[in-house]
Amino acid sequence: MTNSKSATATGQSSRPSNARAAEASGTFLIGDIPVRRLGFGAMQLTGNGVWGEPADHSEAIAVLGRSLELGINLIDTADSYGPEVSERLIAEALHPYPAGLVIATKAGFQRPGPNQWVEDGRPEHLRAAVEGSLRRLRLERIDLLQLHRIDPKVAMEDQIGALVDLQRDGKIRHIGLSEVSVKQIEAVRRITPIVSVQNRCWIIAPGKSSASSPGFHSPPASSRNMPAR
Repeated sequence: MTNSKSATATGQSSRPSNARAAEASGTFLIGDIPVRRLGFGAMQLTGNGVWGEPADHSEAIAVLGRSLELGINLIDTADSYGPEVSERLIAEALHPYPAGLVIATKAGFQRPGPNQWVEDGRPEHLRAAVEGSLRRLRLERIDLLQLHRIDPKVAMEDQIGALVDLQRDGKIRHIGLSEVSVKQIEAVRRITPIVSVQNRCWIIAPGKSSASSPGFHSPPASSRNMPAR
């Protein structure tokens, strides 16, 4: 949803010829929700280290407003951005939300300090995180909730089960994943449908010895503790 991420989702594509910048990027479906391919990743609205308030509050609000002016209808955030700061800014700037705007958020991290990210997939944490996101974003239901990481300390069935329960309660519309392997995707799909996968990508230039071919490549394992955008 930003230049350093790739997002895949099931759906169809279209490219309008005369439109605002985001509209010209085409559309695809997240589950049953049409969104434009050019979205806005709200991670860097916060302070340094993805921690605390932005240095210029009014500028952060203006950036969010400008994203809608450019035709963006998908904003990607997380409860851990700030923590909580990004979600609060989005609601302050854009609520009441225009029809068709999709706000995707994520849960699954604790933030003990700037640039510190600790996986937490305990069901009680995920439930509390979703409830907090609903309050901050001033929503009754989150259209897309992505598990920010699969916590290796917690049974995956328990983590995904908590999200499925929240979905049944009407608090989540669709479930997605962030920073996962193909094997993990397949395992989760045996439990519940997922509509999106958000993974970090590197762009490798042609001729570089570090890659067999140019284009998008998954990062090495050493980079996977970096926060998703």
